[in-house]
Amino acid sequence: MTDKKGAPMSIFAMAMMTSAAIMSLRGLPMIAKEEFTLFFYIGFATVMFLIPAAFVAAELGGMFGEREGGVYTWVKEAFGERCGFVAIWMQWVQNVVWYPTPLAFAAATFAYVIGFGGLASNGIYTGLFCIIFYWLATWISARGSNLITRVTSYGFVTGSILPALILVALAVVWWLRGHPLGFADLPASQGALDVVVNDHVSPRVFPHIRGLSDIAFLAGVVLLFAGVEVHAVHANRMSNPQVQYPIALFVTSIIVFGIFALGAFSVAAIMPYSAINVESGLIQTFETALDRFHMSWFLPIAGILIMFGALASVTSWIVGPSRGLLETAKDGLLPVFMAKTNQRGVQANILLIQAVIVTLLSCIYFILKNVSVAFFLIGAMTITLYLIMYVFMYAAGIRLRYTRPDMPRKFRVPGGIAGMWFMGLLGLAGVIFSFVVAFFPPSQLPVGNPATYVILVSGGTVIFGVIPFFIKNSKKVPGRS
Repeated sequence: MTDKKGAPMSIFAMAMMTSAAIMSLRGLPMIAKEEFTLFFYIGFATVMFLIPAAFVAAELGGMFGEREGGVYTWVKEAFGERCGFVAIWMQWVQNVVWYPTPLAFAAATFAYVIGFGGLASNGIYTGLFCIIFYWLATWISARGSNLITRVTSYGFVTGSILPALILVALAVVWWLRGHPLGFADLPASQGALDVVVNDHVSPRVFPHIRGLSDIAFLAGVVLLFAGVEVHAVHANRMSNPQVQYPIALFVTSIIVFGIFALGAFSVAAIMPYSAINVESGLIQTFETALDRFHMSWFLPIAGILIMFGALASVTSWIVGPSRGLLETAKDGLLPVFMAKTNQRGVQANILLIQAVIVTLLSCIYFILKNVSVAFFLIGAMTITLYLIMYVFMYAAGIRLRYTRPDMPRKFRVPGGIAGMWFMGLLGLAGVIFSFVVAFFPPSQLPVGNPATYVILVSGGTVIFGVIPFFIKNSKKVPGRS
């Protein structure tokens, strides 16, 4: 999705790259669980998370576009190597913790493709699928295969946009033919999502918040919008980034908001509330609509497209964040063996460590009886770690305005220092709020004992979060200044 080497990056190319990094159809069923209030949650994530993160990351990326390391370099220049290491560690480890989530979505989709939809709720099958595929993807990534580049490039269009458009079309036909709408029959027990008027249960547009558990899904929605900083570093490749990047960001916001909102609303329209499953709900929606329209033959095709998009998303992230961690190893902040690269320049040992961690995390599916709960639990641990990284990023953007005011910036957050403070504080407000609600079990899922849920999420956050503070400095890689 990038322009040819050496040519300025277009607005369209930047918008497509950023959208591809952010968007995944795996989140549609989870957003659909919010029924009409989904528009509130998506709007919140766009304004309080996506836009400030993109603007701040674009400025930082433009400052250090010629250096590798991403968020590690940005935070290192503002607060020193140790803080930079903590920031890149959070970005890397959340990415590792995140993998079992999209892989579980792909596993559920594959179960329907092969005609055994019941496997989607089987923890053993889900865990094994995650482990096997991730090791395969790691082996391919370590070989630096050009095939992976092509898969990830076309995966967004064929595996995300195309299935989303088909889903919306099915929902429109569903409505025009007079089939019952799922959001018209909500359970009266979901007070945060519905309201009783004249003895009739109607969906709310704004959630009725009786406690933080009613909006705990917000953490999962925010995670769906994370990752914009990955491609913001390319803003300096645009011929006029000060003008073009905000336009690209606006286009990205429309694409992401539109597909998430229309896609999730389509799921809510076709599927009854009680039948929406967060990890297999998308393919189940296709199955329900296609069966009703006597087009069941198309289900395997839709499943393959969806699975291709999900797996392409995973493979596109395997090498990315770990590249920043490689820079910390070269600077001596990690053991020397983690700085080892293979003959293709790929950080082989870091990829191996990633695969081992993903294998262990995938075993959660073996333990928890409800795959949906495990699916959301892993996502909750992921967002808490990622949000910590964003705190460092916003703080670095503000601090560098004071410590490096004259350093060239190919893109600047509009409004001078006041503009940077506004964007930074806006982003921090969204981050802090989302971080807090992530520790509350969602009222929409049967989590069992809420205390167990809180302990698992808190424990995972603490364990993965404190590790960088106990890693001792090592010697820098020879030749590294």
